[in-house]
Amino acid sequence: MKTLERLWTVDEVAVYLGVPAATLYQWRCRRIGPPAHRVGKHLRYLPEDVRAWVREQA
Repeated sequence: MKTLERLWTVDEVAVYLGVPAATLYQWRCRRIGPPAHRVGKHLRYLPEDVRAWVREQA
């Protein structure tokens, strides 16, 4: 059974990608950034989705 990683916050993804958090919000509006999910009122990212998105950019 695969162990699930905890979801990343916007700030954690911003640090991982080396971009401002505001850039992630802009990308989300333009539908060009890594896929994000709403958890209640919070925006969260699956780490494997972020890593896959980075690989696709190369």
